[in-house]
Amino acid sequence: MTGYSPAFRPTGAALLSTIGAAVMDVILHLGAHRTGTTTFQHYMRDHADDLGQQGTGFWGPWRTRKSVFPGLFPGPAAANGRKRHAHAQGRVRVLAARAADLGLRDLLVSDENMIGTPRACLRAKILYPAIGERLARVSAAFGGKISRVVLCVRSPDLWWSSVAAMTVARGHPIPKPRTFEVISNRQRGWRDVITDLSCALPDAHIEVLPFETFAGRPDSLLEAAMGRAAPVDRNALWLNRSPDLPKLREVLAAQGADPAQLPEGPGRWHPFTPEQTARLAENYADDLHWLTAGADGLAHLTEDKIRTRAAKTLPPDQRTRGQAHDSGQGHIKGNMA
Repeated sequence: MTGYSPAFRPTGAALLSTIGAAVMDVILHLGAHRTGTTTFQHYMRDHADDLGQQGTGFWGPWRTRKSVFPGLFPGPAAANGRKRHAHAQGRVRVLAARAADLGLRDLLVSDENMIGTPRACLRAKILYPAIGERLARVSAAFGGKISRVVLCVRSPDLWWSSVAAMTVARGHPIPKPRTFEVISNRQRGWRDVITDLSCALPDAHIEVLPFETFAGRPDSLLEAAMGRAAPVDRNALWLNRSPDLPKLREVLAAQGADPAQLPEGPGRWHPFTPEQTARLAENYADDLHWLTAGADGLAHLTEDKIRTRAAKTLPPDQRTRGQAHDSGQGHIKGNMA
């Protein structure tokens, strides 16, 4: 179903009960951005047939952004009297009910834009300021029947650096040094993001995964999300990695901008000063300590002890492979709900 027709929409009590008519868990993979979401979504598409046989359906960004969520979140479009938000809620519930009627026991929805966008975070100079409101809308659209949420967290100095590199590569101006100073002094961290998320979804189990442990390992991420064994990922790809400094300088030159705005040399662009990096690292350590101590009962931190003992860095092939190795990965296997 690519569109939405009122002819298929239940109303009143019938609408509220459609998802529950057949038992199906709704699980949200929220990202965050720059934590291997593209790799995970390609992995899910590649294993669609196997997962379907296990009763697991999957909605990725190519579906949610085109035919499921449009109109669900506030946007710049002018009001036209059609009650876009109410229509969007009805559409989500009908599509979820149809997935349940197919006999699926799980529906995993993966779209990092559910919690906001990197560009919006940069503009606000703060980590996902609207996550609570946005997830409250998602919860309402699914009739409050979201059972589990998966969120990946990452060291904020590297997360913001990756976000900045991605936005510059897409043609946005290089953020001013003042932007990174303000960001480094913000008190809001992943603990606050998780607290907002818990308030929006008080009945959902929140699973938190450190990017540093699960990067490039979509099968392990799926196991943590579903609580059971997942198909083994044999591709060892890490897609949509941040462009490095040489690539960013190429982008600026192609745009007619001055590549000298960026530091010389190879490697990752790190726009924070050592002092700013230290502040962000301290905040992240506090957040991880809070999660390890139980997160006040709001969330659970998954720590892969086997991976921690095996190595503290990514395997060499995952450090050298990226978006250029994505040939043949854009196909869909099967027709999931």
